[in-house]
Amino acid sequence: MIRFRLVPVLVAGALGLAHLAGAQTPTPPPGGRGQQDTLVSPEVHPDRSVTFRIRAPQATTVTLTGDWLATLSSSTGAPMPMTKDASGVWSVTTSPLEPTVHLYYFTVDGMNIADPINPKIKLRVRTSASLVEVPDSPPAPWQLRDVPHGSVDWNWHRSAAYNDTHEFLVYLPPGYFTSKARYPVLYLVHGAGDTALGWTTAGAANHILDNLIAEKKAVPMIVVMPFNGSNAATPPAGRGADAGRGGGGPVATPFEDYMLKELIPYVDAKYRVAPGRQNRAMAGLSAGGAATYNIGLKHLDMFSGFGFFSAAGGGGADFATRYAQLAADAKTANARINVLWIGCGTEDPLIKAAKTFDAELTRLQITHTYAERAGGHVWPIWRWALSEFAPQLFRKR
Repeated sequence: MIRFRLVPVLVAGALGLAHLAGAQTPTPPPGGRGQQDTLVSPEVHPDRSVTFRIRAPQATTVTLTGDWLATLSSSTGAPMPMTKDASGVWSVTTSPLEPTVHLYYFTVDGMNIADPINPKIKLRVRTSASLVEVPDSPPAPWQLRDVPHGSVDWNWHRSAAYNDTHEFLVYLPPGYFTSKARYPVLYLVHGAGDTALGWTTAGAANHILDNLIAEKKAVPMIVVMPFNGSNAATPPAGRGADAGRGGGGPVATPFEDYMLKELIPYVDAKYRVAPGRQNRAMAGLSAGGAATYNIGLKHLDMFSGFGFFSAAGGGGADFATRYAQLAADAKTANARINVLWIGCGTEDPLIKAAKTFDAELTRLQITHTYAERAGGHVWPIWRWALSEFAPQLFRKR
């Protein structure tokens, strides 16, 4: 049962330039919506190539930026030129893409915009982009399948740490509402500049857990997806705007107080959570990985499992200094940490930090898993990371 459906809406202001006004849809007659544009974008072909289109007859230059073009020097994607036909429609067709989600946007005469006729939007704090889903056969772990589905709760509560009203999403596994069982919890954190919706709209975390649980590859669990940022007009005194949004830098941030003093107690009180550190894990991508490093590993009294997906913020080179007790006693560290998983894309500049972390833990003889695969600092990597990490959690040792 899905308890809500997220339908992000593209803000019309993104189309405010004169050369785009009325370009994507015909001018409506007075008092009505007018004829709807029949242009198709994106169009996924059987060979997994994709055609993108935008109607902008007065534009002089249009490009498409896609995350499948990520490189070490451009880790979130690179632009492709588009060509205009006689009707003013710009288009480009890609080579076959990896079967997963891909983020893209258009640049029209220097202005970056999401695809105006694609309702699948990736919302971010300051900008938005579009998503295209390329299917696989057999279905990948993140594809919607005909299996029992969990639900996603959208919560709001007052946060003293941020001095605002904070939101977080909670995935509840299939059977939650018909059982009395208590479930372990994974706290799954997004990256810098993202919103609490990121792990569902782009990460497909709920679909990944549905499919892994249906295949008995993962233990049924609750997944809490918090907002690692601030809704306040000004951040809490003495913390700074970047600290409020960055989530897990070397200095203290409101997110640590929020997680430990507000969010976890709130979740424990509201949901049927299995008690104890053995039933609580933390993971995150980019800045969320840094938060896991800086918060999770500091509180082994609270967490027993950790996932670092393209993690920012230190990369583990200072592990022996910051976690001297763990570094000095690998046997104790291995007894307290049930899962420590590190993953990154080979075209991500943060892979150097990931490899450094891996090497440091290997030197210290602390048990962990390191994995990498082709890709940049992009959502296909983080979907893969979650699908590899989640099956390792909350298993009896």
